[in-house]
Amino acid sequence: MKDFPYVNGGLFEDEEIEIPMFTEDIMTLLLQNASSDFDWSGINPTIFGAVFESTLNQETRRSNGMHYTSIENIHKVIDPLFLDSLKEEAERIRNVSNRETRKKYFDDFRKKLGGLRFLDPACGSGNFLTETYLSLRRLENEILKETFAGQMVFDVDGVINVHIDQFYGIELNDFAVNVAKTALWIAEFQMMKETEKIVQVDLDFLPLKSYTNIVEGNALRIDWEDVVPKDKLSYILGNPPFVGFSHMNAEQKADMQELFPGVKNLDFVCGWYKKASDFSVGMEIETAFVSTNSIVQGETVSRFWAFLPDDIINFAYRSFIWESEASHAAQVHCVIIGFSKKERSLKFIFDGEKKTVAQNINRYLFDAPNVLVMSRAKPLCDVPKMVYGNKPADGVHLIIEKEDYEDFITREPQAQKYIKPLLGASEYLHGKKRWCLWLVGASPAELKKCPLVYERVQRCKETREQSIAAAIRKFAETPTLFAQRTQPVGKASVIIPCHSSETRKYVPFGFIGPEIIVNNAVQILPDASLYHFGVIISNIHMAWMRAICGRIKSDYRYSKDVVYNNFPFPTPTEEQKSAIEKTAQGILDARALYPDNSLADLYDPLTMPPELRKAHEANDRAVEKAYGRKFADEAEIVAYLMQEYQRLVGEKK
Repeated sequence: MKDFPYVNGGLFEDEEIEIPMFTEDIMTLLLQNASSDFDWSGINPTIFGAVFESTLNQETRRSNGMHYTSIENIHKVIDPLFLDSLKEEAERIRNVSNRETRKKYFDDFRKKLGGLRFLDPACGSGNFLTETYLSLRRLENEILKETFAGQMVFDVDGVINVHIDQFYGIELNDFAVNVAKTALWIAEFQMMKETEKIVQVDLDFLPLKSYTNIVEGNALRIDWEDVVPKDKLSYILGNPPFVGFSHMNAEQKADMQELFPGVKNLDFVCGWYKKASDFSVGMEIETAFVSTNSIVQGETVSRFWAFLPDDIINFAYRSFIWESEASHAAQVHCVIIGFSKKERSLKFIFDGEKKTVAQNINRYLFDAPNVLVMSRAKPLCDVPKMVYGNKPADGVHLIIEKEDYEDFITREPQAQKYIKPLLGASEYLHGKKRWCLWLVGASPAELKKCPLVYERVQRCKETREQSIAAAIRKFAETPTLFAQRTQPVGKASVIIPCHSSETRKYVPFGFIGPEIIVNNAVQILPDASLYHFGVIISNIHMAWMRAICGRIKSDYRYSKDVVYNNFPFPTPTEEQKSAIEKTAQGILDARALYPDNSLADLYDPLTMPPELRKAHEANDRAVEKAYGRKFADEAEIVAYLMQEYQRLVGEKK
């Protein structure tokens, strides 16, 4: 029996294994379908990540932010982080003409590969570590082919330089830890078999050596140096949990408070950035993480990146959908950011299939200055103030839906003077009809003559009294009124939807009359002129909005405090201002040609009428002239506006 190799490896060490009851079907599955009838030699070990995720219920995946990833997406992280440069170095060595010199360079290069150390501090089932190991071993095997060229190797010591003990991981789920270890062992065995073919020698794989570099633990609490010495570490990589602030449990929020004292509304993934940044101080460690795109959008940018002032972004993938190999996995809009304390000579921005060289990659993932656009209560420029729409907080009892309107005014015609058209984002963009009870100034005696109105007011009061929010309960004292009324009386305004589809090149702002009541799904710009409308609906303002606004998935979330109040308006001449007013009116006139169409229809990129498109293009040119320059593309617009923002903020100080 001693002649047979044994497995060992410590995978089940100190564990009490409960042996399940084996039915005949299970035994057939194991002994035939999964053994004698199936060739496991070519199985990709990263598939275990998808298999592991499929064993978890949706709530477990959501609460832990688990997303196991495709090989293609893993390479979006590891290729620009290190693999591309290693392949380029190997290619340079191949081009060395002298055979002995080339062999020496290749020997040194293989030793270099063996000296690299990798940490995935949220390693899950080990997909990133496994694919990284496989990629380095494939590269090493390619070099071995060229070095030995079919010759039998008699001294096999030192032939394989890349080993799984170069790969470290931290994972909270104990089962995932074991899956990761197993996947790496399988990968090591497969690559050893490939090497055997090259060197024409049998290599011993068994017994497995104990592999303890993947540890079970809370990565935001433990000291990473207990896992791997920082002076030995080369790269940090991975796909930390995708958990938004509102979905974090109490323990996760406590973890974040340790790292970001007093700061709220940061996604869980931010914790891994902070830990990696702190761990890399004084080191040449480079990091690349997949993240939800929220960390480069809206107010999060200034709150979060202020904690990482010394980190340099060396490459980045702008927002894209992160696909998982597991069935029924959520689609998440992500970015990939490669950062470190040291600056690379070449920086790259990936946007879809497009790859561009950047002088500087800022926190919004643009080739632009390192600015953090802060939330601002008042506009940076001398322009009208934007305000939020009115907040009903009424349990919809002050709202009259389209299907109820005719019946309501038929039964209670005396209430019609209190009924106003109501617009939110959906009503405005899609042409839906809705009304509200606007009871400002209504006397108690008049209200009692309107029993339907009186009943709705009573229900509004009850709803507010039952609210869990103390601020809303206070508004139960005034149940005839919207909780917050921000709309100036008797003024026309420009209306701005808070949310809009990312497919639109232009968010369709527009004018509304004073008789229209708006809710808090929109913002309004009272006292705005055609000139102001023309500027904010231009491609220049839209580029600014796309760069810094928040998002819901990938749709725009327009914020007055971040987008509008920080926007650098131009300083036009009277002639330029007049030209913008004319082109802005041209946009409204083009819309009027299609009175039976909703704005959503008019601004669908597939159905946008040519007259409207031409009107917008004319307005874009007029606004561009007011800035005194011609822009090549949107990236150039954003870079210029961020420079202007930097200048204006400096002047304010």
